[in-house]
Amino acid sequence: MAFDPQQPYNDLPELPLPFDLESKAVLKLAIAANKALAELKGAGELVPNQAVLIQSIGLQEAKLSSEIENIVTTNDELYRAFANQGGKTDSHTKEVLRYNEALWHGFSNIRDQNRPLTTNLFEELFQIIKKSNAGVRKTPGTKLANSRGEVIYTPPEGEAVLRDKLANLEKFIYTEDGIDPLVKLAVIHYQFEAIHPFTDGNGRTGRILNILYLIEQNLLDIPILYLSRYIIENKNDYYIGLRQITEKGKWESWILYMLQAIEKTARETRQRILDIRDMLQADIEKVRTELPKIYSKDLLELLYRQPYCKIRFLEEAGIAQRQTASSYLKELERIGVLEAIKIGREIYYINGKFLNLLTK
Repeated sequence: MAFDPQQPYNDLPELPLPFDLESKAVLKLAIAANKALAELKGAGELVPNQAVLIQSIGLQEAKLSSEIENIVTTNDELYRAFANQGGKTDSHTKEVLRYNEALWHGFSNIRDQNRPLTTNLFEELFQIIKKSNAGVRKTPGTKLANSRGEVIYTPPEGEAVLRDKLANLEKFIYTEDGIDPLVKLAVIHYQFEAIHPFTDGNGRTGRILNILYLIEQNLLDIPILYLSRYIIENKNDYYIGLRQITEKGKWESWILYMLQAIEKTARETRQRILDIRDMLQADIEKVRTELPKIYSKDLLELLYRQPYCKIRFLEEAGIAQRQTASSYLKELERIGVLEAIKIGREIYYINGKFLNLLTK
């Protein structure tokens, strides 16, 4: 039966698919992508305090993943709001921060509590992102349209149908079938987006699942590989790839797209980590030489958790009391490590070099 975008796609095929996904082209690129991912995993271990990477790179992913859904904020607004623990900021920035919260929730659950990737966890991620108590869709009427308003896809309908398809996806995730995990990730991502279990936030939830799957498969130790930048740069190909599976069953081009995304992103992220490490080390040496009385490893690493720093951060980290913390930050500004800006009554100390590296 031909696919009809106006009708709920309750006939979405279950997994596993009844044909071989691993063509010669796929296997060749999978080898390259796995190699790049292994090198990224090794690079993550080069930074002594991995919280530096998780926090800083994770916030950029929150921003870019939300941007794909036209939820846009600026880097300045995002990092300032994060420094203020949400505080007074616009609705888009708050939604980006909730994505970051959902990412951490998922990571801590699979790492610390050994929770599997299940519908319950998917619902929790969605609820955090959207600040909602809702779960899997119960009512009909969800349709996806293009920029011209034309309906291009109607996802499956009926809560029982959706839960059955999610249960099938869970089973596929944990079936030991010999499929390369990166090829499997491409299938998982398509299937989740095609099921489209929530009223909103499916793309963001699905992109968090990508990174959680890589960690669960021990391909990464910490959440540092994010595909959102690649998707933004190749957005048309992303949506064409999804549609061609639905409409024509063309899996190979989609899998190749995802493997290319993983390889390129892994290489770029590895280089960014090396640059962060070198920048941090250079600042350590500078402060150790020019400000030996205030130097501490904890202080310098704190400046690389995120680009915006406040006196309160030093207090909370147990580095110094308020007055001393203030003098530390002023001294770091004096030697050019930080730049102070005042917004309202608040003074922020910005690590400009680090901000530029994260956002380039």
